[in-house]
Amino acid sequence: MINLTFNLRIMEKGFIKGILRSNQTVFTFKDLLLLWGGIDVNTARKRVNYYVQSGDLYSIRRGIYAKDDNYDRLELATKIFTPAYISFETVLGQAGITFQYYSQIFVASYQTKEIIADQQKFVFKTLKDSLLTNSAGIANREYYAMASPERAFLDIIYLSTDYHFDNLSPINWDKVNEILPIYGKNKKMYERVNRYYLFFKDQYDVTKSGST
Repeated sequence: MINLTFNLRIMEKGFIKGILRSNQTVFTFKDLLLLWGGIDVNTARKRVNYYVQSGDLYSIRRGIYAKDDNYDRLELATKIFTPAYISFETVLGQAGITFQYYSQIFVASYQTKEIIADQQKFVFKTLKDSLLTNSAGIANREYYAMASPERAFLDIIYLSTDYHFDNLSPINWDKVNEILPIYGKNKKMYERVNRYYLFFKDQYDVTKSGST
């Protein structure tokens, strides 16, 4: 009996080491099933419960876990609903296109919802399936997907008819034109993009003439 208990503890340590060795910081239950491979769902659930109770796994919300509480919040953002990617104000703020600070993380997904998980607020905005699954302007950051500034810019214009951008100078307009067709033959969308471009061009021309 002692040897059996000892062997079980060795096996359990082996399973948790697989998680600790991974660079991934957030795991869904499905992720753990794939990582452990070859075990049934009930055994996996018991193992997860054991690890949570022993402190080897940190439970963020039902079905989502981390190694500890020092996990990547952006990684979590795309695990709650899938498919999903980081976009909107989160990306534009990092790029210096919008100046207002938002503590919440904005995510493109298949439904509109606000969720608080582990004291972090996530704002999900709905995009149609053809956009969610189109990788144009989306960068894979190993364990989550994130829109480029140009893709986030277009995502906002797609959902908002009149949005104020503080600084359009970081935008690469060639990339905007490359990505724009994925939003379909939306005449109003093209008109809004063109309006922002003309506004930027006017500002740029004024700034340029003032510096000469």
